[in-house]
Amino acid sequence: MNDSQRIPASQAIVWAALNDPDILRRCIPGCQSLEMTSPTEMVATVVLKVGPVKATFSGKVTLSEIDAPNGYRIIGEGAGGVAGFAKGGATVRLEEEAPGITILHYEADAQIGGKLAQLGSRLIDSTSRKLAANFFESFASVVAPSP
Repeated sequence: MNDSQRIPASQAIVWAALNDPDILRRCIPGCQSLEMTSPTEMVATVVLKVGPVKATFSGKVTLSEIDAPNGYRIIGEGAGGVAGFAKGGATVRLEEEAPGITILHYEADAQIGGKLAQLGSRLIDSTSRKLAANFFESFASVVAPSP
């Protein structure tokens, strides 16, 4: 899954927001908590509904391949009890289109196991795309709210 989001904010502002756990918590669909444990690691609790299965995932988020202020790789993995596990990530790259306008490019991927994996790849793929799109749209509106 890859796409891009045009954000009417400077690259420095977008980069700072990508590293702010409060902003990330507000933008991650179903995120109940997100807490920084080190400059590159966070712990999270996320409630997700995939088809008929609703589960609470507890896990960690890791930032790697950091190239400030141009991008990084963000990886999340969590266990959802009987529902199974989920692991996903996104490579995020920032490009300043013009002063005050940044293009956020992303390539996202997801893997699941357990009861969730029995739902079928089409449902998982469409849910993953929707969650990624929701995150990046929400992120853009939080970083640069409409006047």
